Amino acid sequence: MKKRLFLRGLMVFIAMMLIQARSLQAQKTSETRVWSADNGDGTYKNPILWGDWPDPDIIRVGDDFYMVSTSMHYVPGCPIITSKDLVNWQMAGYAVDHYREDPRYNLKGGEMYLRGSWAATIRHHNGLFYVGFCTPNWGKEKGHFSMCTAKDIKGPWKRTIFPEYLYDPGLFFDDNGKVYVAHGQGKLYVTELASDALSVIGKPRLIWDKSIAVPKGSTAPKGGYGMEGSHVYKVNGYYYITCPAGGTQGWQMCLRSKSIYGPYESKVICQDESSYPGNGLHQGGMVQLKDGSWWFMIMQDRGPIGRVPNLVPVVWKDGWPMLGKDGNSKGVTRYPKPITRKHAAISLPATSDEFSSPKLGLQWQWNHNPDNSKWSLSANKGYLRLHSSFAKDLVWTRNTLTQRVQGPSSEAVVELSLSGLKDGDVAGFGIFQSPYAYIALKQSGRERMLIMVNNGQVIDSVSHFTTPKIWIKAQATDQQFMARFAYSTDGTHFKWMGTPLHMGLGYAWTANRFALFNFNTKKGNIGGYADFNWFHFTGANPSIKAR
Repeated sequence: MKKRLFLRGLMVFIAMMLIQARSLQAQKTSETRVWSADNGDGTYKNPILWGDWPDPDIIRVGDDFYMVSTSMHYVPGCPIITSKDLVNWQMAGYAVDHYREDPRYNLKGGEMYLRGSWAATIRHHNGLFYVGFCTPNWGKEKGHFSMCTAKDIKGPWKRTIFPEYLYDPGLFFDDNGKVYVAHGQGKLYVTELASDALSVIGKPRLIWDKSIAVPKGSTAPKGGYGMEGSHVYKVNGYYYITCPAGGTQGWQMCLRSKSIYGPYESKVICQDESSYPGNGLHQGGMVQLKDGSWWFMIMQDRGPIGRVPNLVPVVWKDGWPMLGKDGNSKGVTRYPKPITRKHAAISLPATSDEFSSPKLGLQWQWNHNPDNSKWSLSANKGYLRLHSSFAKDLVWTRNTLTQRVQGPSSEAVVELSLSGLKDGDVAGFGIFQSPYAYIALKQSGRERMLIMVNNGQVIDSVSHFTTPKIWIKAQATDQQFMARFAYSTDGTHFKWMGTPLHMGLGYAWTANRFALFNFNTKKGNIGGYADFNWFHFTGANPSIKAR
């Protein structure tokens, strides 16, 4: 008897080890297909992250680097990532948990697409992290400025909303105890803050109102351009304000003065579109390493995939921070890493999720504020449960859970259990922007139909769909910015459905995203629920073809 129990236990142990080994091998295979900037030989390639991390600002605190990014209407907001070498990054947290200032962030009485957080600035001073951002003017609605503070980068964060409007802010703690924000679009200003950086104590002072000519080699239309996206530094007694100009086809400027209020002189410090023709390197922040070297994290528009960060060395020439190898004002495609550490592992911000933790992974953001009573990770352990609420379409669906589509190509698959759907529910998976597309199950009474929706229209359908679960796949590529969709009833064999999505940017300045959802189209209905077992992400998939 004991021998049989021992053999049975041994067989179970061996089986578990085989499953674990297969899982690790699958994970390793998946990871190798996801874009990584680390070449594994002491060099890196750009972009540092092949996804939407716009308007980056960056700091170093001890041995750690932190970068913050714009997130607009997605919640939580102001994503922050961390690194030890500026090349390998992981999620650290978010500075904003909800937007409480307007019910439209709950999709009540309207929507707040593209508002929320713009062009965040990050600094660390006297033991506190500071993240400031602007919520833009919108028609007749006046925007505002927010400052978030925390002792720990992971939070909790406290948000203070200012009555003042400071567009594209650059927070700066001077060595004389003064605190300033540089801000503005076209016309640039400097405004003094209180010593705790939580209120304004001075009036905005104009520091720049001149237009910038198009530099040689730029494809931008000829004419004069304004600057924005200010970030402030002080080096060897000079104040430096770095600013982009020219938009998508833009370039990077720098202002320099002995006084924070000017007068300022200007210089083009980066002008390069070669790595993605027609799309210039522009907007970001720079940071000094312990060895004294300087580096610039600068973004580049790559269409519906997003605005991607590039890491470029900085060379000081005649008192100016010139980007590129030898300060040639160009980006770099492949370059030695800023910091090479022995036995350092390649790391990337998380993507795949088994939904087995008590909290959502930091890779996820909701479209607008979530209704926390309508989703759960504990109701069916190991699953994400999304309860439906009324919405006429995906645009108005609360609790749409999203994460970035990535380039140069990416693929994601979800497993979805359908037993909890009720009349009027539409549950599925796809890619969200304007336009959007998805595959979903639509419940009508006792009848269940599989539908493929593209740009708000049902393109294809399968009636009398009776299987208790479904696997849905979405693939995207930067080649012609195409995405396509497939489904499976066994998790292995997939069938393409509907028509490809021509990914666009109807919601300007925010990229396409993978999206999980469940909504109900019948007002007054008490909807059901959909259980997502997992979300598996891979990248750089050679099988993706535009068609």
